[in-house]
Amino acid sequence: MEKINQVFSELSSPQVIAITMHQKPDPDAMGSALALCLYLKKRGHAVTVISPTNWADFLKWMPGADEVIDYEAKKSAAEAILSGVQWLFCLDFNHFSRTRNMETILTNLPCKKVLIDHHREPQTESFNYGISDISKSSTAEMIYDFIVNSGGADMIDKDIASCLYAGVMADTGSFRFSSTTSSVHMMVAKLKSLDINHPHIHSAIYDNFLENRLRFIGHVLSHRMEVLYEYNTAIIAIPKEDVLKYHLKTGDTEGLVNYPLSIKGIEMAALLIDRDEERKWSFRSKETFDCNSFARTYFQGGGHYNASGGRSFDSVEDNVKQFKSALKEFLSKQ
Repeated sequence: MEKINQVFSELSSPQVIAITMHQKPDPDAMGSALALCLYLKKRGHAVTVISPTNWADFLKWMPGADEVIDYEAKKSAAEAILSGVQWLFCLDFNHFSRTRNMETILTNLPCKKVLIDHHREPQTESFNYGISDISKSSTAEMIYDFIVNSGGADMIDKDIASCLYAGVMADTGSFRFSSTTSSVHMMVAKLKSLDINHPHIHSAIYDNFLENRLRFIGHVLSHRMEVLYEYNTAIIAIPKEDVLKYHLKTGDTEGLVNYPLSIKGIEMAALLIDRDEERKWSFRSKETFDCNSFARTYFQGGGHYNASGGRSFDSVEDNVKQFKSALKEFLSKQ
């Protein structure tokens, strides 16, 4: 994988470009993709954003979101576009398996592929150019760097800035995580100077749910959370019956894994959700627990040191048992 700055000269003339991200995109993935799309369009390129799956309603306010193609819903149209692209930008994921049903077609595309991501252990052999930097707060910050370093700082307008702000805000936990470096604050200062409406952005992402979600959270915290004080850990396991009872849709469990971390003494939190095709894990920690290594070792996952995901095809009950056994083993080796 060649360095990202070599892409700049290659994009000096109009190109046909597709941008994609991981399945079930979060604010960072969608914000990064849309910001890059808007910027590249200003540079004269033909650009399409294709999401592997649908996305949460709280992302639909983002400029350009109404033009994003859902691969699962419009597979033929998406594949027709992909077959003609000269460049593919892959944002906020480190391995093509994170794109779900798009993995095979993306792997086999003959176009030039660019990776921009901040997760550990990237699939570098699959990309022509790219940057993978785990020290970065978010992919949004990396897209900001890409725009600035390619000479496009003056092309960042309010729409681009709003998308970037949403991404970095969400991935830094509203700027409270340790990844919120001085460069993040300097970037935000620049974005704020473009008159973005940051209270509206925050409200659109965090205060934009239906009543059933709040009742679901109350139910989960009362009946589905188990605190393992001996391991400074809490686990929330959500069976399929809860998903159906509360009519959950994409995005309704966003941020739920962080709730147990507000408990004094809890250093690690785990969330397990029963999806139709698999059981989905999310892991979060405060300081010294390596979520990335834990997820990779036991649950076919990975991500960041303090925030990772995983998956399993076993039942919820078996997953909980496996988690407790894995946690005991993992901590005994520390």
